[in-house]
Amino acid sequence: MARPRTFDEERALEGAMRLFWEKGYEAASTQDLCTATGLGRSSIYNTFVSKHALFVRALGHYLDSMTDSQADILDDLTLPTLARLRQLFRRVIDTEESNRQEHLGIGCLGVNTSVELSLRDPEAAGLLQRDLERRLGTLRDVIASGQRAGEISRAREPREVALFLNATIGGLRISAQNGLDRTALESIAETALDALAP
Repeated sequence: MARPRTFDEERALEGAMRLFWEKGYEAASTQDLCTATGLGRSSIYNTFVSKHALFVRALGHYLDSMTDSQADILDDLTLPTLARLRQLFRRVIDTEESNRQEHLGIGCLGVNTSVELSLRDPEAAGLLQRDLERRLGTLRDVIASGQRAGEISRAREPREVALFLNATIGGLRISAQNGLDRTALESIAETALDALAP
């Protein structure tokens, strides 16, 4: 008979996610994972199988929570399209500013993983691609709605505009990590929104 687990698996996953977010996959040692999760080596491997399997679960958890948060903002039909997009940019900037104040230059785990692993880790690349398509789908739907309402230019297809906005969000995160202040980040966001005007 299997021994019952005596720990909170979700809490351990959150700890691992935070560690991978701060250090990256390669730099996170098994001992680091033990400290971050509060688990011994055997418990980590019995529960999550391997460092890579734990990373994949942590990345999936991160991507789902971030994309759910973005979708919650963009699906708010009580706001006009541009107000929803402005609120999305504000959330990104607020998050980066909060990280800066806490001296956490950790940016976005998705962006960090893209840079570190996407070309050599098919499983991580697959998760990132699935998440990208989900985010682009939500953005595309909001853009199409804004175009129908006359709030957003019809000069580009909704998916093209979604790609542009997604790249802007990634650029905001990287720029914040590189020290750009809030005023500059807000200027970038407003310039992106100005580019959508009909």
